[in-house]
Amino acid sequence: MRSLPRLTQCSAPLTREVSVLDEFGLRRSLHIPAERPLTVFVDKRELVTLMTLGQAPELLVLGYLRNQRLVSDVGEVESITVDWEVGAAAVRTRAGIAQIEEKTAQRIVTTGCGQGTVFGALMADVNSVQLPSAASARLRQSSLYAMLEQARKLDSVYKKAGSVHGCALFCGEQMLVHMEDVGRHNAIDSIAGWMWMQSEMSGESPVSGADKCFYTTGRLTSEMVMKSAQMGVPIIVSRNGITQMGHALGLQLGLTLIGRAKGRHFICYSGFDRFDSEPEPARLLSEAS
Repeated sequence: MRSLPRLTQCSAPLTREVSVLDEFGLRRSLHIPAERPLTVFVDKRELVTLMTLGQAPELLVLGYLRNQRLVSDVGEVESITVDWEVGAAAVRTRAGIAQIEEKTAQRIVTTGCGQGTVFGALMADVNSVQLPSAASARLRQSSLYAMLEQARKLDSVYKKAGSVHGCALFCGEQMLVHMEDVGRHNAIDSIAGWMWMQSEMSGESPVSGADKCFYTTGRLTSEMVMKSAQMGVPIIVSRNGITQMGHALGLQLGLTLIGRAKGRHFICYSGFDRFDSEPEPARLLSEAS
């Protein structure tokens, strides 16, 4: 059985109560989401500073290392220690990260809320991503509706305070995990970290993304599409829209990308062969128009 890394459990308060003045001249209190810097050190070398809500910082850091392809197996990480007093996460690896200077030399600032960064080599290595066939990874329209309903009913930071993104991982119609953060890239990294920390029944492998579906409230940018593909998840559903590069990557990698998904409305942008359509009855045009 592989050795999983030791993680602290240093979640921080997710919201803060503040006093505001509204358009009616009334003073009242409301909650806003927290946002705090977390500087990541790998083997005492400063790597990056992430702006985060602080829901699951250890999983965020682990998923960040995974999605940046700085570590290729969860067993390479010995421990992740988060200390909010100094706003730092200390990562200790078992044997160091080979060529870390080269791997982190080129950074691309992405469109992610809170300025996500993707190390440039990832985009050059896109053709190495392998996803399951359309026959083994599928989504029914009725299952999509069930997923959206579960996401709608969640007791979330967004409902209390707004201004955050949420991501969830589904297996069929079962929600396995839900994460929120100030940036959608942080939320997906936290789920990537969670997947690595969960073991299959054999205790040998992390959770596979092959039969999973990823849900996000954020738009489908190239960063979100690439990270989902690296996690091995072939189907992505977004409450929001899609960018041109996100769409191009989806076509290149063979992902099913579904956007504008809310209630019983959605648009499937790519990967139609993975989607089992159950068309809604045609809506009659209003005679008043």
